[in-house]
Amino acid sequence: MPDDEVHSAAARERARRWRLILGRYADRSLAANTSLTGTDADLEHALGYLYDREYAERGHRMTPGSGGSLDPSALNAITWLERTRQLFPRSTFERLQTQAIERYGMTQLLADPGAAAAMEPSPQLGAALLNIRGSLDANLEAGLREVISRVVAEIVARVRATFTQNLLGRRDRTRRSAQPVAANFDWRGTIAANLSRYDTATKKLGIERVLFNARVKRSLPWDVVLCVDQSGSMASSVLYSAVCASILAGLPGVNVRLILFDTSVVDMTHLAADPVAVLMTAQLGGGTDIAGALGFCESLITKPSRTVLALISDFEEGGSVPQLMATVTRLREAGVKLLGLAALDEQAEARYDPRVGGMLADRGMQIAALTPDRFAEWLGEVMA
Repeated sequence: MPDDEVHSAAARERARRWRLILGRYADRSLAANTSLTGTDADLEHALGYLYDREYAERGHRMTPGSGGSLDPSALNAITWLERTRQLFPRSTFERLQTQAIERYGMTQLLADPGAAAAMEPSPQLGAALLNIRGSLDANLEAGLREVISRVVAEIVARVRATFTQNLLGRRDRTRRSAQPVAANFDWRGTIAANLSRYDTATKKLGIERVLFNARVKRSLPWDVVLCVDQSGSMASSVLYSAVCASILAGLPGVNVRLILFDTSVVDMTHLAADPVAVLMTAQLGGGTDIAGALGFCESLITKPSRTVLALISDFEEGGSVPQLMATVTRLREAGVKLLGLAALDEQAEARYDPRVGGMLADRGMQIAALTPDRFAEWLGEVMA
């Protein structure tokens, strides 16, 4: 293809992309030279249904012949969901539905049972719903519970095996097991035991002996206290913590306590096995009193040397920092294993107050920012 044709094709593609970005508010000359048909027209319609709300909120009026309106009857919520799912990659679709709820208040998605069932469960969607739950009408609760239940089920299915593998006794690499359990598979030992069967021509390793490690069962139960900050910025952490607590509650040898706090403290242990009930009860918002919450947790501890206290927070203390440090020092000196999990944003990046986090670390609390599966591995190492 000649250079001028290449440049012309590139220019047309740039114009097309700008036309999709700007939508019906594109410059007239751009709109005239980049008429959208077929899939592009569907893309504009789907994006416009959501993002034209941004213009409407800023006072822009639709002009005659500009291509539609925000009337839900033109493209109702469930139709929009299904069309958007078909048009975009899954990651993009999940982001669009999350913004529809969190940024543009499209709560009609929850009012329609079909739309609620059509939504793609994701942690980001769950966090968005938790953030707006307190402002929703009671008649939307059924749809909210439906979506939250599916989000929870998706996370549980993904991380339960990791918790089970890491907490039902540590692997003993010095002893073999005759039980072919995937969680106990010793890949290093298996490779070493079959090296003589390596075929240099095909560069493949033939496996004759598959080795599995035995496990050392825990002789005494452990108490695990999850102390979870439920201030306004902690929706994702509350979601994951509720799921982790429910999995821990079902494991033998683990006694779990679930504590939620902002400036007050609520013991949710009686609901720990039911993460949906926890999330439908949690009240996100308010300030943060970590010192008060850890003081409450301290009163629950009866076996310090067999207790793990995990603080899940952004460490933005609104209470007494000296009191917080004094409590952490007492807990450490008593033998409690202290873990501090920093809040994660949507990109799984740590978001916390480094000053308070550093002070907690100086007093013996191990600090990390971990996804739930990595938290399970960390907890298994601490309880080994």
